[in-house]
Amino acid sequence: MWEYIYIFVERSSDITEALLRHLYISGVSVLLGCLVAIPLGIFITKTTYQWIRSTVFTITNVFQTIPSLAMLAIFIPLIGIGMKPAIVALFLYSLLPILRNTYAAFESIEPGIIEAAKGMGYSSLQRLVQIEFPLALPYIMSGIRLTTVYIINWATLAALIGAGGLGQLIIGGMGVNNKPLILAAAILSMALALVVDFLFGGLEKALLKRDRSEQHLPHLEGK
Repeated sequence: MWEYIYIFVERSSDITEALLRHLYISGVSVLLGCLVAIPLGIFITKTTYQWIRSTVFTITNVFQTIPSLAMLAIFIPLIGIGMKPAIVALFLYSLLPILRNTYAAFESIEPGIIEAAKGMGYSSLQRLVQIEFPLALPYIMSGIRLTTVYIINWATLAALIGAGGLGQLIIGGMGVNNKPLILAAAILSMALALVVDFLFGGLEKALLKRDRSEQHLPHLEGK
């Protein structure tokens, strides 16, 4: 029993380095996903061309259907091994849930709110920044929360192409039958996902509470 606890002391430097690397890979992947999927989701809610929406969702759906190991392997001949192909693969996985939630969030905004803003003389950009995006933000955060948890879990497989992270400790422990190390890395991976889910869940609830406490058109009075 004590060996399973002592492993955190004995391999503390390796565990800390792997944890930070895991966080970096996951964080960069989700950040890139947000930078692409959120503007893209807003764009497809504004476009009048159905084929554009269908094409965007079809492409992002295709990324989701590719098995994780296959996705990682695809980029090895193109980018090599290490963090770069892992981040690219995880970034592609992050697109669909963020895109889907962003699209659904903007589509759920009541048309009456938009019409009232137009009547007050708001430009398209003003409506987007001051009204639509704040109303959609809690639901966008829900997509980011779900995506981040998934990416943290999938990032353990990135060790198979030399990206490091907690998956590297699991693979290394399996290679030498070091059960305490395997368990320690697995527990940290699960704990990291749970902590991130809890933090994002709290932020999501705060945004929803703020959204419900405000009037339907909180920004129109001060225009």
